[in-house]
Amino acid sequence: MVPTFETLPVQRAAVVLAALLAVGLVWWVDRPAGRWGQQLRRRFVGGVPWGTVVSICFVLAVYLFVQGGLAHWFTPIVIPFTAWSYTYPLGMVTAAFSHSGPNHLVGNLVGTLTYAPLVEYAWGHYPRNRGSTSFSSWRTNPYVRAFVLFPVAVVVVGFATAFFGLGPVIGFSGVVFAFAGFALVYYPLGTVLALVAGQVIRLVYGAFLTPISRVSSREVFSTPWFADIALQGHALGFLLGVLLGLWVSERRRDDHPSALRLWTGVLLFSVAQSLWAVYWFRGNGQFILYRAGGLALVTLLATLVTAAVRTDDSRVSAHWDAAGAGRAETLRGSLTRLSRPQVAFLTLLLVTALLAGPGAGVNLLTAADDELDGPTVSVRDYEVTYAENVQNQMVAVANVEAFGETTTVQTSGVIVQSSERNLWITAVSKSQLAFDGSVPVRLGDVGWRETVVATRDGWEVEGNRSVYRVTLRVGDERTPVFASDPIRAEPVLAGQNVSLAADRDGYALVVGNGTQRARAPLPVKNESVTLGGIEFTNEGRKLVARTDDGTVVRVATRETYS
Repeated sequence: MVPTFETLPVQRAAVVLAALLAVGLVWWVDRPAGRWGQQLRRRFVGGVPWGTVVSICFVLAVYLFVQGGLAHWFTPIVIPFTAWSYTYPLGMVTAAFSHSGPNHLVGNLVGTLTYAPLVEYAWGHYPRNRGSTSFSSWRTNPYVRAFVLFPVAVVVVGFATAFFGLGPVIGFSGVVFAFAGFALVYYPLGTVLALVAGQVIRLVYGAFLTPISRVSSREVFSTPWFADIALQGHALGFLLGVLLGLWVSERRRDDHPSALRLWTGVLLFSVAQSLWAVYWFRGNGQFILYRAGGLALVTLLATLVTAAVRTDDSRVSAHWDAAGAGRAETLRGSLTRLSRPQVAFLTLLLVTALLAGPGAGVNLLTAADDELDGPTVSVRDYEVTYAENVQNQMVAVANVEAFGETTTVQTSGVIVQSSERNLWITAVSKSQLAFDGSVPVRLGDVGWRETVVATRDGWEVEGNRSVYRVTLRVGDERTPVFASDPIRAEPVLAGQNVSLAADRDGYALVVGNGTQRARAPLPVKNESVTLGGIEFTNEGRKLVARTDDGTVVRVATRETYS
């Protein structure tokens, strides 16, 4: 018997009761006698990580009220709140706190809930620097530290990940990785445990949202799992968090974890969160993944972070040959005053700058503002069309070639352009539209939204590819924007070739050879047309041809979509 909706509250209650039983058992066995609360109150105002709470509320508010998620939870506005370039300030200031959908949002909020309290605990609402006392200044005021300084630091890191991210960028994940990077400096294994705890929180959320799921096998459209990872943004946020953690720990000279724990924690986190997934986009849905190189990079990253945190304070000795001593006298004096941790810190800073540099360079440029080819649909400052095998203007804002790859790549699909926002994006790929048949593209800005629905319809020509058309619909107005090239069927009937062609008005049959061809519109359902002595009947899902000698051949089949 399949459980009905009325049983769902019972199942949710079962989750709550199981959790209460588990907590009660642990409490009874450990008998903390207030120790847990005392430990939290030593670092947090009222024992609550208020900076984490404020940060979560802020990100949620952006989704609900800026992106329109309150009225459209599953379909927020995304495109205008993405970081495209420095010439589009709205995207730059909102991208780090905006999300592409509820799964994206919840994933980052769970990450914040698991990592941010570790960061806030290490930093503390009550100052622990030598000679500092609470309320002696605004910097040491616990309420300012909890409700102002921590959230402001979160916003600043968010701006950094957007301003130096390799666009287009959207999402809070860069800040989440910064939380993790900071926490690893203090609690490496605790951070890995928090990663696992995040999985538990996601399971609890899913159990309450959908206690029961009825699923079956079906075809789905998917891109490679790593293609949706903003690797540069994640790595940038992670390094920023590590640098901030090192800066705070150096000011306090707190006890650091052992080198083994630190190296293990950084490596485990980096692998589990796919910081090793270095890839290149070749255009038209093709990617190349550098698995071995990525693993080597995260191993070196763990080693570098360990060196920055755990090496002793002895000075760096510089060995200079006689020929170079005179030219490097000033540099030698500077280097010999640096400790080994400072050298490691500067190395991390250099790596971070090298990682941020390409993002800054790309964001200084803008997408091409050339007019889109062919028919378009206008929605205020947006122009929308469908095109195939055109140059991707977002990837190719800077022509770069390396290791046999290039940023000059082709793209096919629904194109959205706005010269006012300096954006150009393939909003829906050709393959996704071919799979789904109809895909909405949501445009808008703060306070307004509009949906353009892209629809493909076509015929699979026997023994060959499909012939198809793409239309864009805004409200009740439909605009044909693309028709594929004519496709010839494999069967030869009565010594004549048969082709199916598409245009803005619909489909047409073409029968004949060379210049001797007859053409007629494709008949509507259950109607027939005769060309070159061949009768063609549209049976709805099939196009069938009949010749005078009684031969019956299927010429084409209607495309079906998921």
